[in-house]
Amino acid sequence: MRAKREITSALAEHYRAIGRLEKGPILDELCAVAGWHRKHAIRSLTVDGASGSVVPRRRRRTCGASIRMALIVLWDVSDRL
Repeated sequence: MRAKREITSALAEHYRAIGRLEKGPILDELCAVAGWHRKHAIRSLTVDGASGSVVPRRRRRTCGASIRMALIVLWDVSDRL
């Protein structure tokens, strides 16, 4: 268990810094060495080791302020349905 934790912590920082195309071989290698499923490997590499929480990603806003205000008006008119 300790060896798996050491391998994961060594790869985690590098995994977060690289692009999507380079992550595949790292996941394949970790799955082969640790015997994990791919999803478990992804989760273990994206979790922050100190706090145990997932590294947050920011989403871009999909609508502007004018659209937001129109949606609020519609929401109020429909009795906040």
